[in-house]
Amino acid sequence: MNNSSTRTGKGMLAVFFKGMAMGIADSVPGVSGGTIAVMAGIYEELINSLKNLNPVTLWSYRKQGVMGFWRSINGNFLVLLLLGIVSALFISANTVLYLLEFHYPALMAFFCGLVLASSWVLLRHVPSWQLPQGLLFLLGAGITLLIAFINPMAAQVSYWYLFLCGAIAICAMILPGISGAFILLLLGVYDFVLSALRGLDFAVIVVFASGCAIGLLSFSHLLSWTFEHYRDRAYAFLTGMLVASVVVLWPWKLVPEDALIGVQYLTPASYSAATGSSATVLSVVVLFLIGFALVLFFERISRKHA
Repeated sequence: MNNSSTRTGKGMLAVFFKGMAMGIADSVPGVSGGTIAVMAGIYEELINSLKNLNPVTLWSYRKQGVMGFWRSINGNFLVLLLLGIVSALFISANTVLYLLEFHYPALMAFFCGLVLASSWVLLRHVPSWQLPQGLLFLLGAGITLLIAFINPMAAQVSYWYLFLCGAIAICAMILPGISGAFILLLLGVYDFVLSALRGLDFAVIVVFASGCAIGLLSFSHLLSWTFEHYRDRAYAFLTGMLVASVVVLWPWKLVPEDALIGVQYLTPASYSAATGSSATVLSVVVLFLIGFALVLFFERISRKHA
């Protein structure tokens, strides 16, 4: 693991901005903060750092002192990443709602380019493709596609339900290919949570964040163990999730209010006819290519400095 103690000031600032990128992604239905973590090259470090937040590590506080405890949990890394994520969530609460409402196809095309290029990059982590890797790839793709074709549900929001939604959504947020925001949409609390962030409703924020914390600390142990013992198979599974998430990001789709009607994936012409809005095909293509190129550009830079 690349511990934060080896990073320079610029490296720590980069962690903050990577956290902001994760926060922006987590606020958009169809995009995963885990995807951004993979793209940024900090995914395994994040999982392993979270895994160390356990009673054994807390006990080390008495034996090693505050600094020993802080190093053992990779504290600088986690705090800066969290600050970046939280900052982006507050900033993007209004921006994302605006872009989703007025520039949905172009925004989804940009993220689609990011995700497809990330899938290409992720393939390097699977040195050989055999039957187990292939089956796990298909399983990952199948799970994402299943989520993609589920309609959002209406829910009565209580504090207990909000806590549960936070615990479930954070597990999705940390997995590349599954959008935590999309899970919140399915659970019927997406707009509710965004509005709470925008209005600084601290009661809602604290309850939701508590659910996220419990879910994240529990799930990170499973992920860390999986990467330690089955690294190539884990990446095969995640690559399948990433590739299939392109369906979730399809720029021209409609999500009807009637739960009995499935999500409609349309052609540009059908989308224009159904919505009365331009399909903005040129913008969609350009932003897709920009998103794809950005990932390859940053991946090439990261390989040079690895």
